[in-house]
Amino acid sequence: MEKFDVTIIGSGPGGYVSAIRCAQLGLKVAIIERYNTLGGTCLNVGCIPSKAWLEASEHYYKLKHQFENFGIDVKEANVDILKMSQRVQDVVQEIINGVDYLMKKNKVTVYEGHGTIKDKNTIEIKGEDKTETIATDKIIIATGSKPASLPNIKIDKKRIISSTEALALQEIPKHLMVVGGGVIGVEIGSVFARLGSKVSIVEYFDSLIATMDGALGHQLHRSLRKQGIDFYLEHKVTNATATEDKVELKAENLSDKEEMSLDGDYCLMAIGRKPYTASLGLENIGVETNEKGQITVDKNLETNVKGVYAIGDVIRGAMLAHKASEEGVFVAESIAGQKPHINYSLIPNIVYTQPEVAGVGLTEEELKKTNRSIKTGSFPYKANARAKISMDTDGFIKVIADKETDEILGVHMIGPRIADSYTEAVVAMEFRAAAEDIARMSHGHPTFSETFKEACLAATEDRALHI
Repeated sequence: MEKFDVTIIGSGPGGYVSAIRCAQLGLKVAIIERYNTLGGTCLNVGCIPSKAWLEASEHYYKLKHQFENFGIDVKEANVDILKMSQRVQDVVQEIINGVDYLMKKNKVTVYEGHGTIKDKNTIEIKGEDKTETIATDKIIIATGSKPASLPNIKIDKKRIISSTEALALQEIPKHLMVVGGGVIGVEIGSVFARLGSKVSIVEYFDSLIATMDGALGHQLHRSLRKQGIDFYLEHKVTNATATEDKVELKAENLSDKEEMSLDGDYCLMAIGRKPYTASLGLENIGVETNEKGQITVDKNLETNVKGVYAIGDVIRGAMLAHKASEEGVFVAESIAGQKPHINYSLIPNIVYTQPEVAGVGLTEEELKKTNRSIKTGSFPYKANARAKISMDTDGFIKVIADKETDEILGVHMIGPRIADSYTEAVVAMEFRAAAEDIARMSHGHPTFSETFKEACLAATEDRALHI
């Protein structure tokens, strides 16, 4: 029986990053993956394919609706959905190949099969052709999550689908109904709306992306509505019935209890995800879970069983790939005797719609509940020169600062290239910058990032220069 210092169950971003860091620290590492490709949900059926679809559909949408304004006359533009899908898969495969390479480079032993914990130092791996057992000193559980549904609605993977099936569709839906206006719902809804589908999003709350700052959800609602998406906010979905070629969706208006009905060829269930811990053998060693099915961990991400850790979607907190990666490094360094740190309050949330959305730190709603004395400043992209040049003027940046100290407490952005520019806000907040610190920095001109400077100026005694 081969013995390892650390064995990681699950090869998503948290798992494979943790494996690399453990190996860098001189530990003998194994990683167990039940599927035949590494990378978990993120690389195979989540972050990477969804962003590849978003990128492709955005190019098509701009070609159809904006290029003429730039003086570019395209006589005809059509979507080859099969070719588009193949490119998405090519991108996914290229990144998976990169993870394979990293495992080999760092001498991480990869096992393909379902890992079951027999005791705190023994794991059984049931593969397609054989079953084997390995010994290990430490275990890191990084098995991620799977799509959730409503209690009375079954995902049949044909007409009532999850994000996994939506990202593998080989046709453009005539009418895609989306249950849930969170990140997954608005991203996948955006893809197919751009490609020509009628898209209807039904959301229980009164705002999209309800866990983020309220102003972002309201602006995203306005922007996506202009792109042709229909919204039914404050509606409770009561049933979805599928036949061979269509789905009937029923929902109740929360204010007047009136029932509405929608018919479409696909219904995407996008209400969130739940931890995946099936058949891991947690009960064999007494690992505790909470009422949500999450594995309970302490401040060191160690379970109640010494030497057994858990990271990513299977534990508390946001289900984000970059959060899982940070936790993977944290546990690896803790096992090696270092003293790492994660600032959970500064892990950003990002939405890759058009306009893009990101938020880091505390929201205005959260701060108001604490009665903290704050000030806010915002600046619209319609007043930014670079945004005017690129015709990306929807959105704004909002900065929230402490009224007395001027320390930045939250930055909430919706606009062009946000996913690549929000990191300035994260760095500023990690170093506890004041709004005036950013306001006095030169940002180059014309750039999208000038909007952040102007928002900080607005938060500093209302000193914005260009509005």
